[in-house]
Amino acid sequence: MNLFERYLTVWVGLCIIAGVVLGQFLPGLFQAIASLEIARVNIPVGVLVWVMIIPMLLRINFGALHQVKKHWRGIGVTLFINWGVKPFSMAFLGWLFIRQVFADYLPPEQHDSYIAGLILLAAAPCTAMVFVWSNLVKGDPYFTLSQVALNDAIMIFAFAPLVALLLGIASIAVPWNTLFVSVIFYIVIPVTLSQLLRRQLLAKGDGVFKQVMEHIAPYSMGALLVTLVLLFALQGNAIVAQPLVIVMLAVPILIQVLFNSGLAYWLNRRLGVAHCVAAPSALIGASNFFELAVATAISLFGFQSGAALATVVGVLIEVPVMLLVVKIANATQGWYGQTASK
Repeated sequence: MNLFERYLTVWVGLCIIAGVVLGQFLPGLFQAIASLEIARVNIPVGVLVWVMIIPMLLRINFGALHQVKKHWRGIGVTLFINWGVKPFSMAFLGWLFIRQVFADYLPPEQHDSYIAGLILLAAAPCTAMVFVWSNLVKGDPYFTLSQVALNDAIMIFAFAPLVALLLGIASIAVPWNTLFVSVIFYIVIPVTLSQLLRRQLLAKGDGVFKQVMEHIAPYSMGALLVTLVLLFALQGNAIVAQPLVIVMLAVPILIQVLFNSGLAYWLNRRLGVAHCVAAPSALIGASNFFELAVATAISLFGFQSGAALATVVGVLIEVPVMLLVVKIANATQGWYGQTASK
């Protein structure tokens, strides 16, 4: 993890401050940017999201899917957590904290939107940052690659139906047209383009591929930070009025990360999975594809929605919380190996 990634939370915090300040002084400019939409998909954000995620998707080798058989137990645990536990546990935690515990302290008209944002965050498994987490726990790189490739393949088909199901359970209106446009725009097209580009680059040699990846990597995080400035410029009034909203939204996100990573780690140990697979499995099971969640929240509910704010809070706490999980996984390796077969 480079210096920039290690202190991502600091940069996110600075973007929050910059966005709030700019939004107070230049409200007309940001309202004009927010109005540039097609089918409720914001064009500037769409461009920024592509710049964010295509460098990440270029790292995914769908040819690694044949390795799934080698790590079938770890793969099975992660898929169960990602698709069978995490979205549903987040929907429950959203209901519990937004509608019950913090209901009196949050604006009532945003309750549904906050829950929707939390659901969007949990329904999109992480991609690029998973490679960072896996490296920090000395995870099996082939397991990580095959798991991410499989998750991305599933996400193309499962993200929209799963989000629609959970929004329906939470009694939130589902804008189907916008949801499907978002999936096509933010998943299908970038995945297709990135794989075509990956093939062209690799045809020129591994050295060219690595050189290009190093060159475009900074643009990904830069686009994320610019998006955050836009978001918080439009969310500024709500944040200034109720700064504790961010803290309250962070609570269910923090709980679900610790719960899902702990559950995945324990299940892998029970199944006798090696630590080099169990640790990245727990991290993949807990982390989120927050770039997709932010973009979809903006498309479905708008820049100034509680959903957009909830997904951005996920960005804010992702790095420090995942580093905590990494530290726990490394510190408990001896305990884990007492019963897990190596």
